[in-house]
Amino acid sequence: MAEKEWYAFDVKARKKVRIINPQFVQLKNGRWAVTGQSEETGIKVFRFLSKEEVEKYVLKK
Repeated sequence: MAEKEWYAFDVKARKKVRIINPQFVQLKNGRWAVTGQSEETGIKVFRFLSKEEVEKYVLKK
């Protein structure tokens, strides 16, 4: 099964990059995000998810 490719903004590279090893995390305030490493620089990047994305990818029923 092919996973969705996630993209996030890399502050160091100053552009949108693909996330390597994406993982879903829930923040302290209850919001969901995708975290992983930047393909360009290797730093940790986050991408917040919308409610529709959470229902589709995280809370699969």
